[in-house]
Amino acid sequence: MNLKKSPFKLKQALLVVALLKASTSAYAADQELLDILLQNGAITSEQYEALIEKDSITSEDLIPQAAIEEEVIEQRVAAAVIRQIEEEFPVEASQTSSGFRLATRDGNWRTELQWRAQTRFTTPYRSDPRQIGSFNADNQSNFEARRLRMKIGGHGFQPWLSYYFEVDLQPSRDVDDSSSASSARVIDWRIDIAKWDWGGIRLGQWKVDLNRERVDSSGRQQFVERSIANRVFTMDRQIGVQLRGHLFEDTPADMRYYAGVFNGEGRSVNNTNNDMMYMGRLQWNFLGRDLSWRQTDVEYTERPTGSLAIAGFTTTGSCTRWSSSGCGNLDGFDKPAAATTEQFDIDQVVQEFAYKYRGFSAQQEFHRKTIKDNSDGTEHELTGGYIQAGYFFSNLIPDFPAPLELAARYAFVDEPNAVNRTFENERREFTLGANWFFNGHNNKVTMDISRLTLDDTFFAEDESDTRLRFQWDVSF
Repeated sequence: MNLKKSPFKLKQALLVVALLKASTSAYAADQELLDILLQNGAITSEQYEALIEKDSITSEDLIPQAAIEEEVIEQRVAAAVIRQIEEEFPVEASQTSSGFRLATRDGNWRTELQWRAQTRFTTPYRSDPRQIGSFNADNQSNFEARRLRMKIGGHGFQPWLSYYFEVDLQPSRDVDDSSSASSARVIDWRIDIAKWDWGGIRLGQWKVDLNRERVDSSGRQQFVERSIANRVFTMDRQIGVQLRGHLFEDTPADMRYYAGVFNGEGRSVNNTNNDMMYMGRLQWNFLGRDLSWRQTDVEYTERPTGSLAIAGFTTTGSCTRWSSSGCGNLDGFDKPAAATTEQFDIDQVVQEFAYKYRGFSAQQEFHRKTIKDNSDGTEHELTGGYIQAGYFFSNLIPDFPAPLELAARYAFVDEPNAVNRTFENERREFTLGANWFFNGHNNKVTMDISRLTLDDTFFAEDESDTRLRFQWDVSF
């Protein structure tokens, strides 16, 4: 008799065993019970013969075998249920560094959902002071939810047809801004057709792949915020289409290329004229290994990896700068609403370097931007850039905390004076930072302290001050 296939008889046997345990009957009663167990198939003939020779029978003689049989049955049933789910249920659920993932077993469909919060405290400036009046204004200590984001990405139909959306849920606003300035907004939406590594198409709205500092997510930065050069030289988010690819992989000629056409009006804005924004980027991975778009080397890159890149863009329109809020203006230039649709001709180039190896990371950018104001025929040149590096000193000092990274950055901007553009302002930033990584970039605390200086040649004044910032960035 197989108890695994007859759970009813197994229960009968266990009931008899329970009676045995409570009983103090003599050998005859024990033999009678053994006969019943044998007739019902609860024990084998061999077990019967072995037990009949004993002077008395106790529950210990039968319980171990019955308990083992019951446990084996439970294990096999559980394994069968798990196997059935794995073989027949079409969707897998898991948690990855990109968030909560749902994926079909054939690999053709996948969706990842992630929530992110970036909370920050700053004093005495919430943003970079750019004018003499900013240094002389009242100090401002401020708590803010700098970024609250929902990210949805994945692929459909085929693994090479991918999509991504990002929603900024509750941007902070100034006291004199309308409530609409703090409304949720879609900042990224894009579709990638990337069947072949050597060439693919991206269309939608995203941070155009011009320079590493801007394209690196704000949640993957080495400091609390990007350098003072970012506001002046970023191309930021644009609507358009781009050809992109990876050539000569894992060779000394390993490179990536990007070439795109965009509206040039920034986030979520239709083009106002027949002029487009054209950009290109060529990146050489000079050690034959591709370098990811994220700062610090918290992943501890085992082999030295680096890149050199040049990029640029040209456009004509009413914008002289761009941000996640869209089209805007640099200090001293007309705001888009007051400018004509073809007022500014802008040409910009950037040279970039990045490197990672065993906890050490470094990167650098140099920008040159030319703005021709067609309203008065003047031409203005802006230059700027930064260099930064960070290291996990636990690799050198055994007692140094392993999750702690220390970093330093120097940045500069030379730009026209906001009052009189024939004069030039010189701004400088020197920042020291520290990161404590609880779970890589997905859960980290950052502190940095900056020395910010301004040389205003029009007013013949110099100003400088120190800024302190704390930040917790966490993704779920």
